[in-house]
Amino acid sequence: MPLTVDIIKRLQGFTLNVSLTAEAGVTALLGASGSGKSMTLRCIAGVEKPDEGRIVLDGRVLYDSGEKIDLPPQERRVGYLFQRYALFPNMTVLQNIDAGLSRELDARIRQAKRESLISRFRLDGLEQRYPRELSGGQMQRVALCRMLAGEPEAILLDEPFAALDSHLRWQLEGEVKQTLNEFSGVALLVSHDRGEVYRMSQRVCVLNDGASEPVLGTTELFDHPRTLQAALITGCKNCVPAEILSQGKIHVPDWNARLACSQAADGAITHTGIRAHYILPCAAEVENALYCRVVEAADDVFSRVLTLLPAGGTGTIRVELSRAAGERFIPGSEGWFCLPKEHIMLLRETHER
Repeated sequence: MPLTVDIIKRLQGFTLNVSLTAEAGVTALLGASGSGKSMTLRCIAGVEKPDEGRIVLDGRVLYDSGEKIDLPPQERRVGYLFQRYALFPNMTVLQNIDAGLSRELDARIRQAKRESLISRFRLDGLEQRYPRELSGGQMQRVALCRMLAGEPEAILLDEPFAALDSHLRWQLEGEVKQTLNEFSGVALLVSHDRGEVYRMSQRVCVLNDGASEPVLGTTELFDHPRTLQAALITGCKNCVPAEILSQGKIHVPDWNARLACSQAADGAITHTGIRAHYILPCAAEVENALYCRVVEAADDVFSRVLTLLPAGGTGTIRVELSRAAGERFIPGSEGWFCLPKEHIMLLRETHER
């Protein structure tokens, strides 16, 4: 049941240009605020209209600018969980759920579905309450219940945990993940939280200023991002310009370093990167060892974060060590640090369409 999206929408400041195919399971749209993630969902749901392109769900055309097809939202069979849930404030929990059951005409079937959903989402006893009388977690469960009541073929989740505190977010993330695991169709999850994306999705599409990059497996994206933007949005703190010297060797001017790398290179590579937690203290003779001075040291909750300046370099390197491993490093101290070649990323400036 694939969802294919190939659309262009011109907005103030940038043009949304998205081309992706999402298979059954959870595909995340990951990008910075304002990159076009939510607008993509709104176009799929029919809340917004692209300027041109095509949207097809399981062979059924939802939108085609060339053929003048633009199905209204209620005919798309797409469930949309808004960031703020968008419950009807003047309706009770039961009435909100019934709004999602409007397509079901048989009263007995409606009642059975209603009871099943209320039980499944633990809303027993809340049926006559209004949204203003519910907690954030309860409102989210009602919104999920209403969305699934319509038996959608695709589910769109727009920052589903943004309105919740950290403790409740963690609890409800597990519940939503279970719901998505039981859903047989396509689910698109919009988020700028890379941890949330890593835990909940099987595939990821990075959006950069409105332009989509190829869909990758989640672990593949985090382990081997292909572009500078993908590395940055997935949390890499060390990304600097680099030059290819030969297959397996790069020059990094900012770090005054020549480094070995395992990843195959081509002429389009413009940057390199390495995640802070892969860099470790080492002996001088270790491959990719750099002699560095500690410029800054700060304790995080469970780690010690170092800012290093390599000898002869002009750019710093961020390192995250355990408290025990990092306690001996203070500003002004020096030592050798290894950048393991298997964790060196080779990156393009942008994706080539």
